[in-house]
Amino acid sequence: MKSNKKVVILGAGLSGLSAAWHLQKNGQDCVVFEKEKEVGGLCRSKKVNGFIFDCDGHLLHFKNKQTLDLVKRLLNNNIAKHSRSAWVYTRNRLIHYPFHANLRDLPQPIARRCLLDFISASSEKKTNGGTNFLKWVNCSFGKSISRHFMIPYNKKFWTVSLKELTCEWMQDFLVKPTLNHVVQGYCTDEPNYLGYNANFYYPKKGGINQLPLAFESQIRNIYKNSTISSINLKKKEIIIKEQKYAENFDSLILTIPLPELTKIINPLPERILEMLNKLRWNSIFNLNLGIDGNIVDNKHWVYFPQRETSFFRLGFSHNFARKNTPDGKSSVYAEVSYPCTTTIDKTKTVTKILRGLKSIGIIKGRADISALDVNIIKYGYPIYDHNYNQARKEIIKFLLRNNIFPCGRYGNWRYMSMEGAILDGRDVARAI
Repeated sequence: MKSNKKVVILGAGLSGLSAAWHLQKNGQDCVVFEKEKEVGGLCRSKKVNGFIFDCDGHLLHFKNKQTLDLVKRLLNNNIAKHSRSAWVYTRNRLIHYPFHANLRDLPQPIARRCLLDFISASSEKKTNGGTNFLKWVNCSFGKSISRHFMIPYNKKFWTVSLKELTCEWMQDFLVKPTLNHVVQGYCTDEPNYLGYNANFYYPKKGGINQLPLAFESQIRNIYKNSTISSINLKKKEIIIKEQKYAENFDSLILTIPLPELTKIINPLPERILEMLNKLRWNSIFNLNLGIDGNIVDNKHWVYFPQRETSFFRLGFSHNFARKNTPDGKSSVYAEVSYPCTTTIDKTKTVTKILRGLKSIGIIKGRADISALDVNIIKYGYPIYDHNYNQARKEIIKFLLRNNIFPCGRYGNWRYMSMEGAILDGRDVARAI
């Protein structure tokens, strides 16, 4: 039954689009405001010198068959399934991912020490394993696996000491092998393909933006180039900066990053402002490169735990999206994580990435590059530190009291996959 309730959605990323799609499917009108000139949020793509690049690496992983079926319908079956080929670069060699379940690929003395430490850790009682992420890693994997991969990679990715992290984020994302998996990965030549991302999906044609564009084609009342300058909680209205007019709401779905609220809700209760200022996150520098020639066959992405390379991950999209790369060329994306409190130097960062790519043999020099694209992602991943739970809880409670429904990775301030964003949008639509 159609409702007269006025629902406004801030942000046309994947979660906002999903919320709008599910609302309108159920007969509820809504209006969506997006500050960019196109929908998708971080799930946007662009064409550069014949290459289609995504705004950083975005792959679809599904645990829910209903979500997969929805995406297939939206994309009109323009979607392909891939078996993951993921690796870790360490000790000047590539080993299968996950690291701890494929120890055979390491130098034998290191592999043996990793195995023995894992067996020892598995036999000990875990009394203090959950205090912080560093303790959990050492208790769960043993000191050697932790030292060679888990600690350096996660510190490089999160940009903070692992003592500062809790363990709440890792349930759906971190591979925790059994003793049998680790022993098998040490003793046999058969790789272990563990983890939520053992398989992934990607459009056959076009970039990852094909999914938000498909959502958009079925949604009414999306207004782009519309920046929210303020939210008035008493009047229940938002001010659109470009059009300089007020839009009233009964319910507001918020997908923009929570820290942005300090700029657009005024006044904020002192306690909520304090909690918002406690939120932390990492930022991501994404460099997309078009490379002359065929490089790195049959690998989708590689993790880099060592300090010598500035990037924590490389992806090779020509191996899962051949039509997005011109014939005879290859496509690589690099990801560098940095603290939200710092400003990154674009030129120096590109130089460091290229130097790293040259050192591991991906390129010979700048002459190999036929396309270059940079994306600076201010809000990367929310950091689950020891202030996270209390701060988020109070902020969300405050928003709900004011009929503001947080949604998606940034509105809900949670580590979330693309499927998670779609499902979160659906759940918020149902709640309204």
